[in-house]
Amino acid sequence: MQEFEESNVSRKTKRVYFTTVISIALVLTLLGLVGLIVLHTKNLSDYVKENIVFNIIVDESAKEIDILQLQKEIDKIPAVKSTVYISKEIAAQSLTKDLGEDFVKFLGYNPLLASIDVYLKAEYADNANIDKIINQLKLQPLVKEVVYQPSLVDSINKNIKTISLIILGFGALLLFIALALINNTIRLTIYSQRFLIKSMQLIGATKSFIRWPFVLMAVLHGLLAGLLAIFLLSALIYFAQQEIPELVILQKYVEFGTLFAGLILIGIFISLISTYLAVTKYLRLKVDALYI
Repeated sequence: MQEFEESNVSRKTKRVYFTTVISIALVLTLLGLVGLIVLHTKNLSDYVKENIVFNIIVDESAKEIDILQLQKEIDKIPAVKSTVYISKEIAAQSLTKDLGEDFVKFLGYNPLLASIDVYLKAEYADNANIDKIINQLKLQPLVKEVVYQPSLVDSINKNIKTISLIILGFGALLLFIALALINNTIRLTIYSQRFLIKSMQLIGATKSFIRWPFVLMAVLHGLLAGLLAIFLLSALIYFAQQEIPELVILQKYVEFGTLFAGLILIGIFISLISTYLAVTKYLRLKVDALYI
C-alpha cells in the first residue's frame, strides 16, 4: 500500500514537472517569436536603408580611367557601403530597355552621361549624413551633379522609426507578461510541494539543504524549456523560409544564436529566482498557514 502511494506521488510530481517545462517552453517560444520579429524588422530596416542610392553624374569630358579612380576614392569613405559605375553605354542600354525603343539610333548620338551609384551603410542613410557626403563629393572636379531625393530618405527613416518603436514597445510588454507567467507557473509548482518542504524542515533539514534540490530542478527545467523553445522556433523559421524564400536575405544566423542563447539564460534565470523565492516563502510559513 505504501509503495502504491509513493508511486502515485512520484507520478503526480513528474506530471507537475512536465507541465512546468511545457508551460515555460511555450512562454519562451512566444518571447522568442517577438525576438525574431524584432531582428527581422531591424534587418529589413538596414536592408531598405542600404538600398537608398544617390547618383553622381560625371562631367562629359571625364575619361573612364579618371572616373574609375574617383570611384575608388568614394569607396574609401567610411559611410559608403558600395558603389556601381554606370557608363554611358550601360545607361543607354538600360533606358532603351525601359522605353522599348532605341533612342540613340533615333537621335543619332548618346546624350546620357556616365554616373556612379552610391549606396551607404545603414547607420549613415539619413539626410544629414548624405548632405555631408554630397558636399564633400561636389569638391571633386569630375563631379557635375549629385542627384538624390531627400524627401524619400526622410520618409523612409520616419516610417522605420515609427514601426521600430511600436514593435519594441510590444516586445517590452510581452517580456513583462512572459516573466509574470513563468513566475506564476513556478510558484504553482512549488505550492504543490509545500507540505514536502515543511515536512523536511520539521525533521531538522536546513534551509539550504531543502532549497538545493529545488534550485537544481529549476535550472534543469529552465534549460529543457529553453531547448524546447529553440526547437519550436527553429521549426517555425524553417517553414517560414519554405513559404517565403526571400526571408533568407534578412536572416543572420549569428543573431539567431544570440537570441537562442538568451532564451535559455532567461528560462534558467527566471526559473531559478522564482523557485528560490517560492521555496523561501514556504520555509518561513507556519504549518497552519500551509492550508490557507
